[in-house]
Amino acid sequence: MLNGYRRPDGRWGIRNHLLILPASVCASETATQIAARVPGSISLPHQHGCCHMGEDYRQVLRTLSGIANNPNTGATLIVGLGCEGIQAEELLKQINTGGKPAGIVIIQESGGTPNAIAAGTAKAQELSRLLAAQQREPFPVSELVVGLECGGSDPTSGIAANPAVGAAVDLLLEAGGSSILSETTELIGAEHLLAKRAVNSHVASEIYRIVNRTEQRAIAQGTDIRGTQPTPGNIQGGISTIEEKSLGCIFKAGSADVQAVLEYGEQIPREPKGLFLMDTPGQDIESITGMLAGGAQIVLFTTGRGSPAGSPVAPVIKVTGNHDTFSKMQDNIEINAGTIITENRPVAETGNAIYRELLAVANGKLTKAEVLGHREFAIFRVGYTY
Repeated sequence: MLNGYRRPDGRWGIRNHLLILPASVCASETATQIAARVPGSISLPHQHGCCHMGEDYRQVLRTLSGIANNPNTGATLIVGLGCEGIQAEELLKQINTGGKPAGIVIIQESGGTPNAIAAGTAKAQELSRLLAAQQREPFPVSELVVGLECGGSDPTSGIAANPAVGAAVDLLLEAGGSSILSETTELIGAEHLLAKRAVNSHVASEIYRIVNRTEQRAIAQGTDIRGTQPTPGNIQGGISTIEEKSLGCIFKAGSADVQAVLEYGEQIPREPKGLFLMDTPGQDIESITGMLAGGAQIVLFTTGRGSPAGSPVAPVIKVTGNHDTFSKMQDNIEINAGTIITENRPVAETGNAIYRELLAVANGKLTKAEVLGHREFAIFRVGYTY
């Protein structure tokens, strides 16, 4: 059993954040200033929320409300300008479906920035007192949803770190939990292997669909995606092709069947449990944001060359398969899976270590990204701003 925070919708948080959420870029600075006045709160500045059309509007709304509804968010104060495309009231409506405490402050209605900061601070303090009264309660490991990410990859990622994470994910799924595999660009060339693991033909066709869609988006811009993937850093690290990168990437998913394919930021279902695939970009922060909006409470992040990235609402556990990278970046990385290579340690042994770390973090242990204050946040965009 783990200990966490029971949410009104039946899910469980492993953190209890008060989120100060701007509805748009125009409210981001005000939200940041409110958060600075309320200890323990987290602002979420971003560049979105206005002049979006169609799928971009829906995706930004889905992502912002999904982050507020993430089980690790205990309460949310929405800060709106008043005239933006994504209205604070619409965000509140989406958040209230989860039943958690939430409030609104509108800058234009408050009479400007100073008044909005004062009103927002008072409301945030009320929400903070509600969260302070909440206590951790026991909950089963089966309620955990783990996002899977890799960034700054090199050959050791596919050889050691990703297989070790896959072994840990298999242990989580055996205990009844769920995981989300992301980064569609890093499935190109390996999609047929995942399709073979689909629970049915529809899921298999969905895997092919999102991979094809990703390639077609690049072609529509007159670009071959293989010109940007692998990234320059991947190539310098020793990865030669997108297919090689993808074949290493999918090891993170372990051996389970793929239950369903999710759109970016789409909520993961409560049932069935198991392995899910989310259509996210290869850009690490945008990918993590999508999985958290979908309900992941924690992230396993493999990195060959080293990445410090964290998240505003979820702990991010770093694993590297590169012993030299671990030696250089121990302040950022929890697990050295490089011993699989340097000491011939079994993958299963390192997978067990990752799983134990996962449970410890779920029970409250801070990750190195949390200690260092890494709160990177970005939303994947489909098209243009109008």
